Amino acid sequence: MATRILLLTQWFDPEPTFKGLVFARELVAQGFEVEVLTGFPNYPGGKLYSGYKVKLIQREVIDGVKVTRVPLYPSHGQSGIGRVLNYASFAATSLFYGLFGVRKPHVIYAYHPPLTVGMSAALIRMLRRVPVVYDIQDMWPDTLKATGMFSNEKALKLVSRVCDWVYRRVDQIVVLSPGFKRLLIERGVPAAKIDVIYNWCAEDMVCAADAGKPLNFTPDDTFRVLFAGNMGKAQALDAVIEAAAILKQRAANVSLTFLGGGVEVSRLQAVARERQLDNVTFLPGVPMAEVGAYLASADALMVHLKKDPLFTITIPSKTQAYMAAGKPLIMAVEGDAAQLVRDADCGVIAEPQNPQALADACIELSLLSEQQRIQMGQRGAEFYRQKLSLKVGVQRFGEHFRRLGN
Repeated sequence: MATRILLLTQWFDPEPTFKGLVFARELVAQGFEVEVLTGFPNYPGGKLYSGYKVKLIQREVIDGVKVTRVPLYPSHGQSGIGRVLNYASFAATSLFYGLFGVRKPHVIYAYHPPLTVGMSAALIRMLRRVPVVYDIQDMWPDTLKATGMFSNEKALKLVSRVCDWVYRRVDQIVVLSPGFKRLLIERGVPAAKIDVIYNWCAEDMVCAADAGKPLNFTPDDTFRVLFAGNMGKAQALDAVIEAAAILKQRAANVSLTFLGGGVEVSRLQAVARERQLDNVTFLPGVPMAEVGAYLASADALMVHLKKDPLFTITIPSKTQAYMAAGKPLIMAVEGDAAQLVRDADCGVIAEPQNPQALADACIELSLLSEQQRIQMGQRGAEFYRQKLSLKVGVQRFGEHFRRLGN
C-alpha cells in the first residue's frame, strides 16, 4: 500500500515556490500518494491570482497531484498586520481541514516558513497522531532579525520559543545545510532528529535542450562572468562593481554581466556609468525558462552575498543551478556554500565584499585553458547529479516518509 503524504505548505503553484508541484510530482512518480493542502495563490504580490477567488474549499488535480485550497487573508505587503493575518488565517483553516477534512495521512510534510505552518502541523500531529517531517528553509528568528522584518526583541524571543515548541513536537527535521543543523543542535534539538537534504534547482529550465544556444550579451570576445538573480542589499554588489574597476585598470579581458532585477539595480547602474566601466553590462530579468540559455552562454558564474554570519550557513539557490548548468563557479559566500564548491572541485572561492579577491578569482579562471574550465564545469554537473538533484533529494525524503509512515 502506498504511503499517503499530506504536503502542508502555504505557498504552492502557480505561486513561485521551491517545494511545489515539481516536488509533489516526483513523490507521485516514486510511488507515494500525495495530497497538497495549501492556500489560494496570492504570493508574492498579496493579490489573488486571476481565475481564483477565496471560497471555503477548492479541490484541483494538477498533473496527477491532488491539491486542496483553504481560505486565507491575501496579503504580502510591508504591513506587519497584513502579514500576520495572512499567516494566521492559513494556519487556522489548514488546522481545521487537517483535523476534520482530510483523509488521515500516514505522514505530514510541513514546509517552513512561515512558522505558523509548523504550529498547524504540530497540532494536527498531537490530535490525530500523524508523524510530521518539518522542512526548515529559513532559520527563524535569525532571518527575521537580519532582514529587519522584526526588530522588537520581545517579539523575536516569542518567535524563538514557538520555534522550540514546534521542534520538540515534530518527528523529523530536514534542513538545507550543515550550518542549519549545527545551529539547531546548539538550540537543543537532538542531532539524530535532523537530516541535511540539499535543495535542488529547476532542472527542466537550467538543463533545457535549447539552453545550449549561445547568446551574445557582451559586445566583444571577453571572458564572460555572469551574476544572475536578485540584486538587493544582501547581495552587496558594490564589491563586484569595484572588482570590475580593478579588472579594467589591469586591462584584464574579463566582462561582468548582471542579469535580473531588484532594489539595487538602478543605483548599481549609476555607479557603473559614473565610473565609466565599459566591462559591466546590466540585463533585465528574464522568465526562469530563459535563464538556462544565459548560464550556458557564460564562461563563469558568480555567487556573491555580503559578509554576514547568517550567510555562512546559507546555500544560495543559484549555487545548485550554476552547478547543474555545468559551468565553473566564482563562489563569494563563506561557509557551507563555499564547502560545496570545494567538495565538487568546480570553481574558485573568493572572499565576499573583497573587490581584489573577486578580481583575482575572475582572472584566475580566465587564464585556465578552455579544456580545464570544461572539466571544472563537468565536475560540478556530476556532483549535482549524484548529491543534489531532484531525484536524489526526493529519494532521501521518501526514506523518512516510509520509515515514519509504517
